[in-house]
Amino acid sequence: MRRLLAFILGAVLFFATLWGALVLLFAGPASIPWAQTCLAAVYGLSSIAVLVWLRPFRRALAVWSVGMIAIVVWWSSLRPSNDLDWQKDVAKLAYFETNGDQLTVHNVRDFDYRSETDFTPRYEDRVYDLSKLRGVDLFMSYWGSPAIAHTIMSWDFQDAPPLAISIETRKSSGQEYSAVKGFFRQYNIIYVAADERDVIRLRTNYRNEDVYLYRIKATPEQARALLMDYVASMNALVKTPEFYNALVDNCTTSIRHHVTRIEANPPRVDWRLFANGYGDRMLYERGNIDTRLPFDELRARSHINARAKSLDRDTAFSQGIRIGLPDPRTSIH
Repeated sequence: MRRLLAFILGAVLFFATLWGALVLLFAGPASIPWAQTCLAAVYGLSSIAVLVWLRPFRRALAVWSVGMIAIVVWWSSLRPSNDLDWQKDVAKLAYFETNGDQLTVHNVRDFDYRSETDFTPRYEDRVYDLSKLRGVDLFMSYWGSPAIAHTIMSWDFQDAPPLAISIETRKSSGQEYSAVKGFFRQYNIIYVAADERDVIRLRTNYRNEDVYLYRIKATPEQARALLMDYVASMNALVKTPEFYNALVDNCTTSIRHHVTRIEANPPRVDWRLFANGYGDRMLYERGNIDTRLPFDELRARSHINARAKSLDRDTAFSQGIRIGLPDPRTSIH
């Protein structure tokens, strides 16, 4: 038993020390070249040295704790800001105004792309009639591992273009995305409200990601409740920015937060929320997407790249990519 307790304590101290070193490596002061690397190395090596050589162990643990508490206090003091020099694709935050069934969306992104990095920025305001909301759809975009996808929700309106909302990292000028840095308060979280010819075509036609589109089995009332929960969060971010977290506040887990808030009996946590590339299989098993076809056939029909590339700048892009897609709200065609 004593050996087991010693092993557990050793593991806790090791991973806590590793976390502290990574915090300094990725979030430490970067004004001096190599400052972050040096701080991380000094902290990590000195912490290990203290735990291994300083005796008695109670004294070593006390000294180690002082360093860890200092990092935790400093880490807790970090605050996100909206006042940075943002990259052009995340330069503006979308926000909403409501008046009965009328929903006005400000700063809807509708860029004109010539390549992934060459585009003409364009933002516009759009007005939607919530009484004409028909449902909500889910896009899943894969760029590498089949276990990881970017998820985008899109609300389907009668007599109006869909409203797509993509939860992403808000990067400042010069920043590059890093999955590891996403755990260490390096990015703000942003909800990008966009035209599908922007946010989806960017991925299918210019990034050459594999994109799948699923119609969600939800009533207009459920779709509206989900949208309005998004609205509340997006309006709040304009006043109070928040950090992106690659584990608990990302493009998929954030969707679950919204679903949990609007459902009386939210679905249980599933490992595929984190290996979200398999999320479509999870939704199929739960009956949230069309189950009248075998899953593999549904998935094949939901792959929209060929249609997206053929449509490209066509104003009927959103209608065209949905042709032939099974919809749980209607009969199979």
